[in-house]
Amino acid sequence: MSLGCGGGKQKEEHLKKQGWTRQFVTDEPRLTEAIELYQELGYEIHLEQATFEEINQMCKNCLEDDCLKYKTIYIRKKQH
Repeated sequence: MSLGCGGGKQKEEHLKKQGWTRQFVTDEPRLTEAIELYQELGYEIHLEQATFEEINQMCKNCLEDDCLKYKTIYIRKKQH
């Protein structure tokens, strides 16, 4: 159960077909740091609300209480 925290596996598969690669889930201040780093390395950035399907239930309960602050970072090489 994701309680409206992101799009789940279907959304991830759709992004993958568009060339996006999932990196990791984070919140601020690491989110801004990661975005800046990936941009400096020449990547496009796409953010999605995080889903917590792949973690244990104890962690999932806490993270889903405040899920809107967490983002999943996807990257792909800039298309010229």
